[in-house]
Amino acid sequence: MDVQTDFKSLFADALKKSVGEDLWTEEMERLIEQPKNSAYGDLSFPCFQLAKHFRKPPQEIAAKLANAIHDPAFEKVEALGPYVNAFFDRKSFGSRVVNRILREKGNYGSWSFGEGKTIVLDFSSPNIAKPFSMGHLRSTVIGSALANICEKAGYRTVKINHLGDWGTQFGKLISAYKRWGSEEIIKVNPIPELFRLYVRFHEEEKANPALTEEGRSWFKRLEDGDEEAVRLWKWFRDVSLEEFQRIYRLLEIGFDEYTGESFYNDKMDAIARQLEEKGLLVTSDQAEVVMLEEEGLPPCLIRKSDGATTYATRDLAAGVYRYQTYRFAKALYVVGHEQSVHFKQVFKVLEKMGNPWAKDMVHVPFGLYLKDGKKMSTRKGRVILLEEVLEEAIRQALKNIEAKNPRLENKEEAAKMVGVGAVVFHDLKSHRMNNIEFSLEDMLNFEGETGPYVQYAFARACSVLRKSGEETFAFSGLKDGESWEIVKRLHAFPEKVLQAFNGYDPSVIAKYVLDLAKAFNKYYGAVRILETDEERPSRLALVKAITIVLEEGLRLLGIKAPEQM
Repeated sequence: MDVQTDFKSLFADALKKSVGEDLWTEEMERLIEQPKNSAYGDLSFPCFQLAKHFRKPPQEIAAKLANAIHDPAFEKVEALGPYVNAFFDRKSFGSRVVNRILREKGNYGSWSFGEGKTIVLDFSSPNIAKPFSMGHLRSTVIGSALANICEKAGYRTVKINHLGDWGTQFGKLISAYKRWGSEEIIKVNPIPELFRLYVRFHEEEKANPALTEEGRSWFKRLEDGDEEAVRLWKWFRDVSLEEFQRIYRLLEIGFDEYTGESFYNDKMDAIARQLEEKGLLVTSDQAEVVMLEEEGLPPCLIRKSDGATTYATRDLAAGVYRYQTYRFAKALYVVGHEQSVHFKQVFKVLEKMGNPWAKDMVHVPFGLYLKDGKKMSTRKGRVILLEEVLEEAIRQALKNIEAKNPRLENKEEAAKMVGVGAVVFHDLKSHRMNNIEFSLEDMLNFEGETGPYVQYAFARACSVLRKSGEETFAFSGLKDGESWEIVKRLHAFPEKVLQAFNGYDPSVIAKYVLDLAKAFNKYYGAVRILETDEERPSRLALVKAITIVLEEGLRLLGIKAPEQM
């Protein structure tokens, strides 16, 4: 980040000189804020804290500080009661911000503190032999957006799809297939048929508890390398991966690894041995656990009474493997909040094993997609298929484009960008911890706080630039209120990227691009951008900067921006 264009830092430095460097603190700098009413300045500093040190009324201190600041970056600095209010010099500030964006293009908003470091992200991670439902969307798009944001901060990322391809449920699926399955039907319609068998098994085991033991027995055979169990499991895994890849292609999301739970099957004995050697493994009800009573957590189950491993065992092995392989600075697990206790257990056990890097492992939780107020459940058959939602969104987008712009070239490609973008933005515009009630109507609403609204603002700005006929842009300064509001928002983008990174929160970027799109649409309605006068080049340069930042903001969210729609 270029400190020269960070006017908050300039204001803080000016205040520090006036207050005295010994007295000024980082806490005071954090008190600098942007007033809600622009009539009170662009930045404001409350003097209440300084009143304790100087033993004078804050109003008197504010007046003294305002009179002492003489910096060309500010048009004026004045006191209003206990506040010091700074007004930027609009031409100087705008020139620095806009020309920097024009110079840096898509690199604007980047940070370098992650250079030379790696962040590993575990996200999406659907279970094989189950349909890719709306319930999987959150982890997938939040994780992908966070990977983009981490890269924007300079980090190298490793994106891991930790497939749910191991565990007792696969023993149950094998049992269901052996009882009721048909190879011919599965070959024709693999995922729906495997899903039907899975749901049927759970219905039937309610009345027949012996089925549960049968399922566990098949999983034990799978763990022991039984030829038939392994053959069926591999078949189920292969057809599932084909299904998932179709969804990922639609979302244009890729991974560096598809190492699922099964990858760690031969690495779990080593984990159990280490736990035993360190005196951490104890027997409880014929199962092997690590006690975490002192940490206020339930025991972490390592091996069940029948010797089968657990999710925790596999996640412990995965953590060790990932650190040994990538030497990560951070490892992010983008998994629903219902797994919070599980990850607290896993991270704490790794720490107790003597791994200091365990403190750099972070669970990034999120809320649920709800259907009629209830959690979606594959076990109960209450799911909405993501592929169907994406395809319907694309159909609706195409319908809208054909109605509004029937002569548009590459309508299908634009419809895909808009339809998929609508679904992704609907998810990411809310803070990740919020639950989201599934509503296809809200998701596909092309007005209001939606992805298509932002994309349309971008397309409109591109249209203005095409009509101008200009190909090079330079900003010499504007002083009107509408352009000033946009300049301030453009200046805020790097800080928003940092905020999104620190909070593992893509909604910061989604809300930002929405706000910038609204500001541009207001500007478009109020100002004759293409009018031929001395300010025309600066207005066009401002519009060009808007397109750069909107496109980059959408890219961070995993959304494409069509230049025409």
